Amino acid sequence: MQKENKKIVIIGAGPCGLGAARRLQELGCDNFELYEKNGYVGGLAASFADTKGFTWDIGGHVLFSHYDYYDRLMQELIPPEGWVSHERESWIWMRDRFIPYPLQYNIGRLPQRDMLECLAGLMQCSGNASFDFDRSTFLDWIMHSFGDGLARHFMIPYNKKVWAYPPEMLDAHWIGERVAVPDIRRIMDNSIAGRDDCAWGPNNTFSFPLHGGTGAIWHALAARLPAEKLHTGVALHAWDSRKKVLFFENGDEQTYDFLISTMPVDQLLMADRAEPPGERPPFISSATNIIGVGLRGTPPEKLATKCWMYFPEEDNPFYRVTVFSNYSPNNVPGEGYWSLMGEVSESPLKPVDADKLLDEALQGFRNTGLIEDDDAIVTTWTHRAAVAYPTPFFGRDALLNRWLDHLKRLDVYSRGRFGAWKYEVANMDHAVMQGVEAVENILFGTPELTLQAPGLINSKRLR
Repeated sequence: MQKENKKIVIIGAGPCGLGAARRLQELGCDNFELYEKNGYVGGLAASFADTKGFTWDIGGHVLFSHYDYYDRLMQELIPPEGWVSHERESWIWMRDRFIPYPLQYNIGRLPQRDMLECLAGLMQCSGNASFDFDRSTFLDWIMHSFGDGLARHFMIPYNKKVWAYPPEMLDAHWIGERVAVPDIRRIMDNSIAGRDDCAWGPNNTFSFPLHGGTGAIWHALAARLPAEKLHTGVALHAWDSRKKVLFFENGDEQTYDFLISTMPVDQLLMADRAEPPGERPPFISSATNIIGVGLRGTPPEKLATKCWMYFPEEDNPFYRVTVFSNYSPNNVPGEGYWSLMGEVSESPLKPVDADKLLDEALQGFRNTGLIEDDDAIVTTWTHRAAVAYPTPFFGRDALLNRWLDHLKRLDVYSRGRFGAWKYEVANMDHAVMQGVEAVENILFGTPELTLQAPGLINSKRLR
């Protein structure tokens, strides 16, 4: 039964917080407030325009979905003519060549020696017994599923680059649809036939806003909320879980009956004046540095239709580069311009020298042949997201369940990419639905499937 007139406060106006606010609005519940520390909405899905007229995202976001609700919301926010549809072209740059992603289905593109080593490893592990996820690391899963060749040539070096932690520090439960599990017959057939195999994955087709980058979605959603309910530029300083009071850096205070928080769960716990943990819970995350390069001219033929590319090798600092101008012609000032956007991970185990990063990235673009003429560079843009990837570290689930249960007993729903700390349900659609489902659980007791059953969510489409 619906809880009548309970005050719900939402912290964070990224996809999760905005999704929660929108669902409250749809249900006719007006006793809510939404606070955002930044002066803009969208969180990690925000977009920015530089002084030269180029638009940039905080990473390579694309729109695909596991939910009918989310699809309907996107159609409501931006009309059909406001989207650009794409067939995914994702590639790997290694061994001085582009290879279609995922590598495990396209090893025939590798030099012969590398291909044979990968194939031998796959053959050796193809008959492996079932895998014990509870006692195994991500590295264990890589070796179990791919064998030594693919592990050595791609899976280990790439995952060190993207996570900024070694795979042996990561759990294996998160994998799901995030990594293509090899089908040895399919791989053999592709290798013998010399056939590319690019269709794997949930995002083999995707959409992107025609104007305004990914952030246009969240601006459109925020614009539909009552203006007096959205408070930007207001950061949470502390809270009292017993008195149910929030304290903001500008001196404001706000009471609540239920709290939906999308801030990092460890930060939320440490900010509780009533029941703070003795020590900061050891959640692990990594930062991402975005390096955008705007260029004069048109993309070279080799990049003309590519969406994004993965980089496992060490002659460049980035793990992924997006040809961002291919997503929408309005991501650049006009005809005769194009853009690249690189992502560089960072952690205590993989530090980045901020003063040298731009130069290192530009050299990486040169080393990999993505930029052939420095004179074509019109602008560069950099952005650091200090908390960007919720690392699925070994032992995460036990730690996470302990603290999420603790918060739930206090009528606090810690949700979203960093509120729930589940990378496997941390895409934009997942984040929105975590907010929607938190509201429905508060009001009606409806199960929160996205949080509770990631494997189910990622295996089918829901409502």
